[in-house]
Amino acid sequence: MADDSSRKRKVRGRKITTDRSEKEGRRAKKELARKTSKTGEKNGDSPLSAPEAVAPEPFVETDAVASLRDRINGWLEADQPVHLIGPTGCGKTALALSAAAERGRPVVWLNGDESVDTAALVGAHAGGERYKENDQFVGGVSKQTEIVRERWVDNPLSVAVREGATLVYNEFSRSDPSAHNVLLSVFEEGVLERPGKRGEDRSIDVHPEFRAILTSNDVEYAGVHRQQDALLDRFVGVHIDYYDGETEREIVRSHVDMSAEDIEAIVETTRALRDELDVVVGTRAAITAAKGLAVFDGTQNGDHESGQFDDELLADVFTDVLSPKIAGEGPEDVSQLRTQIAESL
Repeated sequence: MADDSSRKRKVRGRKITTDRSEKEGRRAKKELARKTSKTGEKNGDSPLSAPEAVAPEPFVETDAVASLRDRINGWLEADQPVHLIGPTGCGKTALALSAAAERGRPVVWLNGDESVDTAALVGAHAGGERYKENDQFVGGVSKQTEIVRERWVDNPLSVAVREGATLVYNEFSRSDPSAHNVLLSVFEEGVLERPGKRGEDRSIDVHPEFRAILTSNDVEYAGVHRQQDALLDRFVGVHIDYYDGETEREIVRSHVDMSAEDIEAIVETTRALRDELDVVVGTRAAITAAKGLAVFDGTQNGDHESGQFDDELLADVFTDVLSPKIAGEGPEDVSQLRTQIAESL
């Protein structure tokens, strides 16, 4: 990628975007949307969010991104739960949130991990409410009765199916498959059974506007559980890969204020390393590297003149960005990683 004689890369850096007012404006807009949303009033501390409050910012829309989102929303319109599968750092979560926001329905967010069980999905008893009743029906006679009433708290899945929200279940495959048995009746019979709940409202009829978007890493990733086939058969699987070069450049540009030449060089480096290294090199790595290069090249304190990044600096930055992926494997492995990065440059 670089001239062997000079080992220099001539690219021009710019400072990272630091327009605080713009960031504060976006944050205030989301907070206002949360406060003005009326959808979750009856649930108290409801996991419901207004769609405009979850829309990712910044979010890049190229033809490739719009095509994927239209495909997702098309399946949702066909009343099919959508399972987004792909490598880490390829933009699955942002795409899921953007598709959910576009529906215009309230959104419920759920993040999967080993601790998620059935109760974490549907709800559980959260202690009891204790109060006393005084009976003075007979003059001069006072009877006091203490009553304890169990209090049930609905968790994200119950709220989503009742309110007709879009459930965005991130990192779905990191949760234990046994926790997802309740989803079978949701997607097949349109009924959510709530184990542990007693009485006539033990089950909830699924709202006709309820939809689900789930995201998962590929099965070879650590910490990923294979889910039961009976449930997977009820999903539509949309496989997401890393975007094309144009889209990745636009994504990096939306996060870092740099020249087009700088961004192109960083994205080219990222895509080359993706092909040559054994570790995952996602679009997020390109964004982080761009932010680092803007700092270490001196563009933030005025030292930058011609904007040249040499290959030593590029190798150092990308090693720092990618070394957490081999954390715990020893310093010799990090040294080997840097050698591989330097050679690819």
